[in-house]
Amino acid sequence: MITGVTGAVLVLIAFIGNEVGRMKTTSLWYDGLNVVGSGFLIYYSVLLESWPFIILNIVWLIFSLKDIVRRIV
Repeated sequence: MITGVTGAVLVLIAFIGNEVGRMKTTSLWYDGLNVVGSGFLIYYSVLLESWPFIILNIVWLIFSLKDIVRRIV
């Protein structure tokens, strides 16, 4: 359960940070929080065998990771 809560908190920090204007969607912090958070959520959803949640978070992780790689390279 701690894994799922941790993942959700990280993704929500990025989301709320963007909504209140404290974090841009183009920042490495934003995408980094999303990558780590969705990674935790993937692990948690595998434990629950929740396929819709697994797919959602894999897509979330891929797109966030793509943005990080694009900025670094």
